[in-house]
Amino acid sequence: MIKRISRAVLATAAIATALGGIASPAFAQRDPAYAAARASGEVGEKMDGYLGIVGASNAELQRIVNDINIKRRAVYSERAKATNATLEEYALTAGCQAILATAPGEKYQAPDGSWATRGAGAPLRDSRCP
Repeated sequence: MIKRISRAVLATAAIATALGGIASPAFAQRDPAYAAARASGEVGEKMDGYLGIVGASNAELQRIVNDINIKRRAVYSERAKATNATLEEYALTAGCQAILATAPGEKYQAPDGSWATRGAGAPLRDSRCP
């Protein structure tokens, strides 16, 4: 019963995420430093819905990632309440969608927790993804 409810909540959150787009602030898409870090594989999408640093970090990269993740968390929190999901459920669903939206060559977190590079095919996704 709980599993069925959880799947329903995740499905609802997935629909809301798809309709609202992934919670990546518009400014982040225009930030040249973010775009360069993403293109070079320094950052990638994590299964938990947040951006992660792949490999070595520096203060500027950490600032970019923290700023984006703070904004994502705020959006996730708002949308989770609207869909009667927990923050974690909504963030996981957003992470599933963000990983699915990666372009070939971009980094993402594989289900085993390792960093993978998106190829031409579909990325590996967590079995909990709707």
